[in-house]
Amino acid sequence: MANHTPQELADKLKDGLLSFPVTAFDSDLLFDEAAYREHLAWQASYPVAGLFAAGGTGEGFSLTPEEIATVVRVAVEEVGDDVPVLAPATGNTAQAVRNAHDARAAGAEGLLVLPPYLTEADQLGLEAHVSAVCSATDLGVIVYNRANAIYSAETVARLAEKHPNFIGFKDGVGDIEHLTKVYARNGDRLFYLGGLPTAETFALPLLQLGMSTYSSAMYNFVPEFALEFYRDVRAQDRAAVTDKLNRFVLPYIEIRDRVKGYGVSIVKGGLKAVGRDAGSVRAPLQDLTEADLADLTALIQSAVLQKA
Repeated sequence: MANHTPQELADKLKDGLLSFPVTAFDSDLLFDEAAYREHLAWQASYPVAGLFAAGGTGEGFSLTPEEIATVVRVAVEEVGDDVPVLAPATGNTAQAVRNAHDARAAGAEGLLVLPPYLTEADQLGLEAHVSAVCSATDLGVIVYNRANAIYSAETVARLAEKHPNFIGFKDGVGDIEHLTKVYARNGDRLFYLGGLPTAETFALPLLQLGMSTYSSAMYNFVPEFALEFYRDVRAQDRAAVTDKLNRFVLPYIEIRDRVKGYGVSIVKGGLKAVGRDAGSVRAPLQDLTEADLADLTALIQSAVLQKA
């Protein structure tokens, strides 16, 4: 049973840092439950507002529906009493509905609806997809605006009017005009979170557009730094934010951009660098090269750990 109503969940998530824990794999690239539990316990020991299990950083795209259900269940068992755990609703509509049922059975607090698998769709199709998920559960539902799922302000408004458990809009595009329209049309009916890669880069300007929070991938391996950065953003301390961008975030992005798919791989690399190895990434992703991992390790050591 969820600990929060959808509105209570929205109120909690909108004013705290969010993160997507990596999914730990063993040497055979099978789910490593013990390592995952250890990672979750560490993540939940800091004041994070919510954890999205089996999401993008958690390689949910490479997990089977059965694995997603297992990962979410383990996350709820390990930290659900302390931190809200949210699950993905991914793939085709039938699979997304199944994910919703599995999440409810596992005790998750909410759902993030990822873009439908592969196909293109117009607004009525996207609306039907999200409506099917919302209608299948009483959990709070957040849509992820990115890739082939770009929701117009009007579509978001119709979903919000039809489904009381539709609570949030996550953006992974960064189109300022579009975000302005969505917020102006829907206001405080929803909460808004940033979901661009390395969201810290965009956090301060997006705050002005109503995005009070964002999902931090680097929280996985430098949680104290990530929380300090979020506090600086919410305080609108431009000098502190700029210092942290120059010191760590921008050099981190330079490493991230060397290879496609490193946005996830670099997070697992970061965990290796701080002595909390969660295993390799699954194909089609690839691990950091030895040289890239060495650069990342040196950066973390000099820009974060020595500054702590």
